Amino acid sequence: MEKPLVYAVKHKDIDVRMASRSGGIFTAISDLVLREGGVVYGCALDQKFKASHIRAETKEERDRMRGSKYVQSDMADTLKNIRKDLEEGRYVLFSGTSCQVAGLYSFLGKDYGKQLFCMDILCQGVPSPLVWERYLQWQEEINGAKCTGVIFRNKRDFGWEASVETLTFNREDGTTKTVHSQVFRNLFGSHRILRESCYQCPYKEINHPGDMTIGDFWGIKRAAPKFDDNCGVSLVLINTGRAGELFDAVKEGLDYVSCRIEDSMQTTLKRPLAWPEGRDEFWRDFRENDFDYLAEKYGHYNTDNAAKLDRLAKKYKNRNKWVLAKKMYRCLRQYGKRIIHRETRQE
Repeated sequence: MEKPLVYAVKHKDIDVRMASRSGGIFTAISDLVLREGGVVYGCALDQKFKASHIRAETKEERDRMRGSKYVQSDMADTLKNIRKDLEEGRYVLFSGTSCQVAGLYSFLGKDYGKQLFCMDILCQGVPSPLVWERYLQWQEEINGAKCTGVIFRNKRDFGWEASVETLTFNREDGTTKTVHSQVFRNLFGSHRILRESCYQCPYKEINHPGDMTIGDFWGIKRAAPKFDDNCGVSLVLINTGRAGELFDAVKEGLDYVSCRIEDSMQTTLKRPLAWPEGRDEFWRDFRENDFDYLAEKYGHYNTDNAAKLDRLAKKYKNRNKWVLAKKMYRCLRQYGKRIIHRETRQE
């Protein structure tokens, strides 16, 4: 297939979509695989918020894979376990970055046909786990409590188009504190914390190794402007006939529109990111300074922005009850875009 078929996709179940990073296509496909007795492999955060690939045979286990994880995933024994499942005749869905999909194919060394379905995820690049680890430690230090929850991009409270990470902390007195931040988002967005190989990625083009390629549909306003509601839209590239079959099998549960690939292009479909200015300086500072210094210099953290978003978060604390979809859409469209590039703390 020279050019993939392209769709903008939203899961019809609003709860599924709000639990997903974009439009919920991963849930739709993985639900089908699980119903057919297959197993699903994908990235999840463990109890210490380390990103690792896990194996799932139930929806509850699979749900841990939903949402974005902007950090390199530890594959551990995933490739060996996938080969074992395939040799035992199990149907396998693997979800990961394009390089992870290509690595899986290379490891297996043989074609398992329709028994293996690979879904690769569009990514700008893979951030360093060490930066993420130090960021979490810094947040625990300045908040004086243990982190117990992480959302890399909180669209429930801020809308799909905003990029705000939300962390939850449990205090010693039993109370809970919620922190909204853009420090890690700003570090990631600067492209300075990516692996060096990401700046030479061979998969930053239209053709991808996965049967299906998915990601946030950032070009939706150009490709299908009436389809956007700021609650998340998946970009879906159908790369193989098998992907087309699975899409047809689940599309009853989806709202979708066909799009032109020319109207759906984003940087990650065109070329790798350029080596960013100041990357060497960042890593020098990372080795020589504490995270307070990094947060202020590279993460744009300051108390003024924190105070502004603290007031904003409290003002709209109860606005997202998600009872009626139309009401939710109006709230998100009205307020979701106002908070980009700011910092908040919410008690």
